[in-house]
Amino acid sequence: MAEKTIVFKVGTSSLTQENGSLDRIKIARITNQLAQLHQKGYQIVLVTSGSIAAGFRRLGFDKRPTKIAEKQASAAVGQGLLIEEYTQNLMKDGIVSAQILLTQDDFADARRYQNASQALQVLLKQRAIPIINENDTIAIEEIKVGDNDTLSAQVASLLKADLLVLLTDVDGLYTANPNSDPTAQHLPEIKEITEDLFAMAAGAGSSNGTGGMTTKLQAAQIATKSGVPVFICSSKEDTALLQAVTQVNRGTLFLADDHAMNQRKQWMAFYARTDAAVEVDAGATEAMLYQGRSLLVAGVKAIEGDFEVGQVVEVYSQSDHRLIGKGRVKLSSKDLQDQLANGRAEGVLIHRNDWVSL
Repeated sequence: MAEKTIVFKVGTSSLTQENGSLDRIKIARITNQLAQLHQKGYQIVLVTSGSIAAGFRRLGFDKRPTKIAEKQASAAVGQGLLIEEYTQNLMKDGIVSAQILLTQDDFADARRYQNASQALQVLLKQRAIPIINENDTIAIEEIKVGDNDTLSAQVASLLKADLLVLLTDVDGLYTANPNSDPTAQHLPEIKEITEDLFAMAAGAGSSNGTGGMTTKLQAAQIATKSGVPVFICSSKEDTALLQAVTQVNRGTLFLADDHAMNQRKQWMAFYARTDAAVEVDAGATEAMLYQGRSLLVAGVKAIEGDFEVGQVVEVYSQSDHRLIGKGRVKLSSKDLQDQLANGRAEGVLIHRNDWVSL
């Protein structure tokens, strides 16, 4: 069997007791399943929540804190406790685990993005299980991924994983919130993620976590566009992870996009910082979206913000200011402005190989 890479994301509600503190029995159940899959030859990555849950009581808080500094301090204590729990459980089966703490900066910087990819590949090749969490202790709003659903999708896309499994406290996507609407219908398979699906998505499923079904849809969108199928299922069954690999358990499977982006275009689409933008006319919009053409300087009608050669900028259609994509520019905003002002409008601003439609 060819080695398959499976990324599992386990949320806070799947790791904690009702009082918000870490549940060692739940962690042992998860690591036991990971070990079984590892022994079958799968390459396993675990994206885990729970650092704040693991740490807040050790700091003397009687409930999960809400202030940022208190949560970051709890995470600083909890990160060590959480990885220790995973490490000890996996080591019983002779499996090495590796802790990786990430922020959005690690994805936004192209060099760090590649370094993260290479480090993960080495760990998997050496049969270790990377255990990944957001670096909550140092992350500020500007560099936060925001939730581990998104983080797991970014990791799965980075690795070109064979499957991303989002384990939660519900058994997939419904047409409405099944807790409050008895007519809600379960959706077993999704071929395309639409605005209607987002409208269906319920709110957060647990007071101990940060992500609801909306964040899971956003994560599924990132992963499927990168060629990675996504399975959302409940973690409540003792063998939920084992079943999820072949989707035996009840859940929702999101099929991978047939026209998946390569890693470079993934980076531009989802991670590259875009502090500037250009607006383009109808002809340029048509050429770029439907004809596979480059963006010519002549098609640019407005510039928003400053940029240098090689930066990634957003591109909007002038008629309705709709985001149509992102691309790496061949001119600085100053040079582009000079050309437009002098009526020259020559050459290519974004080559089609450096462009991704959104």
